[in-house]
Amino acid sequence: MIKDNQKKFNGFHVVLDGLVIILSYVIAWLFLLLGNRLFSPDKQVLAPQYYFAAIIVILPTYLLLYGVFQLYAPKRVQESRYEFANILKANVLGVLIFILILFLIKKNPFFREFSTRMVFYFFAINIILETIERNLIRSILRSMRSKGYNQKHILLIGYSRAAEGFIDRVRLNPEWGYQIKGILDNKKEWGTGYKGINVIGKIKDLDEILALNSLDEIAITLSISEYANLEKIVASCEKSGVHTKFIPDYNNMIPTRPFIEDLQGLPVVNIRRVPLTDTVNALAKRAVDIVGAAVALILFSPVMLLTVILIKLTAPGPLIYKQERVGLHNRPFHMYKFRSMVVQAPSEEKAKWTTPHDSRVTPVGRFIRKTSIDEMPQFINVLRGDMSLVGPRPERPLFVEKFKEEIPRYMIKHQVRPGITGWAQVNGLRGDTSITKRIEHDLYYIENWTLGFDFKILFLTMFKGFINKNAY
Repeated sequence: MIKDNQKKFNGFHVVLDGLVIILSYVIAWLFLLLGNRLFSPDKQVLAPQYYFAAIIVILPTYLLLYGVFQLYAPKRVQESRYEFANILKANVLGVLIFILILFLIKKNPFFREFSTRMVFYFFAINIILETIERNLIRSILRSMRSKGYNQKHILLIGYSRAAEGFIDRVRLNPEWGYQIKGILDNKKEWGTGYKGINVIGKIKDLDEILALNSLDEIAITLSISEYANLEKIVASCEKSGVHTKFIPDYNNMIPTRPFIEDLQGLPVVNIRRVPLTDTVNALAKRAVDIVGAAVALILFSPVMLLTVILIKLTAPGPLIYKQERVGLHNRPFHMYKFRSMVVQAPSEEKAKWTTPHDSRVTPVGRFIRKTSIDEMPQFINVLRGDMSLVGPRPERPLFVEKFKEEIPRYMIKHQVRPGITGWAQVNGLRGDTSITKRIEHDLYYIENWTLGFDFKILFLTMFKGFINKNAY
């Protein structure tokens, strides 16, 4: 059975990790010897037995940390980046413990000479080798599963959109090694199928099927109308001891990843997870915005000064164009841009320019729009707190009123500060592109925000975000 195989595999994995840890330690020691011979040939090196005595503590400590950070948990469908993050966390904590122990025993005349350089060599080498080892195992297992080996046999309880979604994903990813044996459902007739997976009975047949002991997992995929049966189904699965997972049928209501919090033992599902509602995250992002905007204003000041001169020489009127946009918590603010149009208006009205009704784009304006130089005054909006460096682009109030009626979930974008650039923009969605696609990208950004994601978008903006193909 899969459970026994999983235990054997975990035992094998622990042994393999142990060998990798020892190998990393030996390579780090060899690096230390080589470095000393090349750069400090006269320096005394601590005897090998004192270095290798430390492995007696290091090996079990690291294996324990790998267990704590879920590196031995089943992860057929887990992305490699999450596993790498856990490897990194375990090694960071491990090296901190290593250094702390060395500090505490530094009075010992032998361990006082223990090289800290070797500790950091070990840290880097172990992360690299551990990542290579796990990616290699992952590739081998996925290759085996895609050929029909190491399969998990699953039964679905309930024919629903959730069941169809699960089947779609399993079909697209044979390397997961899932074999869906069929579906139990009270409403669909026997033999009704979806992509080759058929209804093989009623939910009342579950106990009889479980008694055969031929299943590795049960996936509960009931439609919302049948949730009254959920408690009884879970009780039957738990009684049989088979691993059970619940795939909720709420895609139309909660279309993205929800966030579950524990309210003194009561699970509370937040329909939308917004990391920036966390105070620490919000403060970190704001600090990056302030520093980034200030640095950008200094770096781009020559470009901005030249732009000011060209605008002044080529067309009369104000240098900065202000336009009302909707920002955080649906609050309006004035977004700044370099003026790119010349307005045909009565002279007494020229000082009031805020909306270019009867207007045309100047040659300079066309260039600064195409290169996004006209957006640079928005660094001032960032310093004022109206905007962020990265976030959904803000819209004018009249478009907000229009889009919120036409596009589901449109207003969620106002739960964060609007940005100068965003995930939609670096994916080519700006100007006259699909507003629905832009909102999808904005929601993905809002729900998956990290500082690293912000830096990635800023980096991509340098290559994809400055040139506006829709400018005219």
